[in-house]
Amino acid sequence: MALSTPTESDPSLSPSERPVTRRERRAAQIKRSTDIATARPIASRPATRSASSASGRPSARTAPSSAAPAAQTSRWKRWRSTLVMMIVVPGLCAAFALPGTFAPASQAAPLFEHQDRTANAQELSVSTEASIASVSRDTYSATSQSELDAAAAEKAAAEAAKRAEEQAANRQSSSDSSGTDTSPVAPPTTPYSLSAVFNTAKQYIGTPYVYGGATPAGFDCSGFVMYVFGQYGISLPHGVSGQAAAGTRISVSQAQPGDLVIMSGHDGFYAGNGMILDAPKPGGHVSIRPIWTSSYYIVRI
Repeated sequence: MALSTPTESDPSLSPSERPVTRRERRAAQIKRSTDIATARPIASRPATRSASSASGRPSARTAPSSAAPAAQTSRWKRWRSTLVMMIVVPGLCAAFALPGTFAPASQAAPLFEHQDRTANAQELSVSTEASIASVSRDTYSATSQSELDAAAAEKAAAEAAKRAEEQAANRQSSSDSSGTDTSPVAPPTTPYSLSAVFNTAKQYIGTPYVYGGATPAGFDCSGFVMYVFGQYGISLPHGVSGQAAAGTRISVSQAQPGDLVIMSGHDGFYAGNGMILDAPKPGGHVSIRPIWTSSYYIVRI
């Protein structure tokens, strides 16, 4: 016997016995979802019955008095969470974006250790400099009055000796220029002539200069001239001005070796070709050298 499947069009079946079709199930799900969504706000707020409901008459549901503060508290919690997220999240992003802000512990420890060593080194350097400064201050000592007096006396003695040397030099220079001394006169060994005088003078080349000297042990300028002419029986004063006055002044073009070259405070023998044979100055010796100035004249003895 074949079984027949009941259908929607079968009028003999009651609604409870008729099978549910797919369309009906979908409609029932939609209706149930709509009812749940509609009934949820109402279920979240417990309703109270009015006094009239006690008598059996239906009455409107009213929300409790604490519903409004509860809603405000819930709304403030949501806003507070939002504000916290708005502040914390950008801060964390910025912190992680900075390089080296959060260094690992393995890297942070050496950095702090290096800073500590630097601080210790600076502290040690400052303490060392302070100790050196204190030692330096300890080594200082004030100069006593006796030491100051001794230094002043030594300086005064040096100045007095210098002045004495200068005065002696001035007196010798005055004696050299005055012509008061005369040369020793010896019998002439050769006939007098300018060439003979010049040849005799050349024999003393290399003799050292000695201030006031008039012997082969040492000559000054006028002492050299006086000693050479004295060997020919001619007595000349030991001074430049006296020797210049003892002869005859001639022109430079007529000068011959053996004539005298007279300068201001100095003289010597003319050596020809603009040269002079003289005893120059302290530290020098008798030599032939060029005449270094045009302020001179020639005197023949």
